Amino acid sequence: MSRPHPHGASAFSVSNRKIDPTRRRATAFKPDGTPDDNDRVETGPTARAFAEWAALGLTPPDLARMRADRLARLRARLVAEDVAGIVLFDPLNIRYATDSSNMQMWTLHNFARAAFVATEGPAVLWDFHGSEHLTEHLPLIDEIRHGASFFYFESAELCEAHARRFAAEIEALVSAHGGGNRRVAVDKIEWLGADALRDLGLTLFPGQRVTELARVVKSEEEIRAMRCAMASCEAACEEMRAATEPGKTEVDLWAVMNHGNHIRGGEWVETRILSSGPRTNPWFQECGPRIVSAGELLAFDTDMIGPYGYCADISRTWLIGDGDASPEQRRIFRIALEHVTENAKLLRPGVSFRELTFGGHQLPEEFVHNRYGVRFHGIGLCDEYPSIRYPQDYEEDAYLEEFAVLQPNMTVCVEVYAGAVGGREGVKIEDQWLVTETGAESLTRLAHDPRLMD
Repeated sequence: MSRPHPHGASAFSVSNRKIDPTRRRATAFKPDGTPDDNDRVETGPTARAFAEWAALGLTPPDLARMRADRLARLRARLVAEDVAGIVLFDPLNIRYATDSSNMQMWTLHNFARAAFVATEGPAVLWDFHGSEHLTEHLPLIDEIRHGASFFYFESAELCEAHARRFAAEIEALVSAHGGGNRRVAVDKIEWLGADALRDLGLTLFPGQRVTELARVVKSEEEIRAMRCAMASCEAACEEMRAATEPGKTEVDLWAVMNHGNHIRGGEWVETRILSSGPRTNPWFQECGPRIVSAGELLAFDTDMIGPYGYCADISRTWLIGDGDASPEQRRIFRIALEHVTENAKLLRPGVSFRELTFGGHQLPEEFVHNRYGVRFHGIGLCDEYPSIRYPQDYEEDAYLEEFAVLQPNMTVCVEVYAGAVGGREGVKIEDQWLVTETGAESLTRLAHDPRLMD
């Protein structure tokens, strides 16, 4: 395809900069179908990860098929919502649509990249300047442009002018490919950009509804990617378990898990939620310099974005040191484990979100005040739709009726926090599940600490 140089007639035109063409003629391939080239541009799993997956009998995804499946699902939702296309600024939505990634954490709070996916037409990426070579290997991107930045750090007093310039490009694409449809979905955008799009006569539609509902059911290749990401996460957790001993700090241990993710080709960890002893109650305290001691509980939530950008989201609570757990530690753990075990039994196609809230095991009253925010939630490239609350937080009209039931190939997390108000410690447990045609399959193999189990 023709990609004019970004510093030619327009700084916002497409690019024709090519990576070394000799690197595009691969003769050897990795198990996921990507070139086995030591100098390749794209990131991906390491040899360590591939070897560990093979030992577990896991099949990596076919990336070409996975990318095509995701874009097709997104376009099917665009058709269903009767929009001309979607403007994406969320890096994870851009990843889902194009498999393009670039400084993912930085662009989560600096909207310097965007994509437009026409319902019937091209997929256009606005990448950060000087970065077009990062996506030359991705065939589903029809055009690379520049100029999606109109936040103050990048544009200063030209924010409005840059927003209007970007909006004009979107309007031109809609006019060319929308067949007269002026409805455009937008996931996230600086308000100046939203105003500029409306000023050009476009009607904006909630893009996050489009992307969340597109992402909720996983393809077979996505499920393979998620199994691989989970295996790498659990290997990193086992390395952290081996390093857990009195005298270490919380951040020492968290760093071990983080290191384990990165050396396998994982991408980042979304939170730092790891705590010990009295810092396990209440929940959500992030790891710090506290020195752990024997006999205390260590609890954590991985929130790990692993290989292929897929999230492995599990929680475990362990006993530090070589001693035995106290009766109270075992009691709290028993209740938490019963909660996730019994609630996982609800998982099967056709079960309503309402039943997931009001059915199954309910928390004893002593733990209700400090309850976790959800009983279940979807999972994919990150935490995804749906978010299933506890009865105390349930809102009747939160879901579209046709999307308020479990479907085959949805992936969900079942979780709990059990910690009483004023209690010394608390327990966090979370497992990841795949809804099958007849029930559900656990994607989590990481063992619990047997000393906490009766």
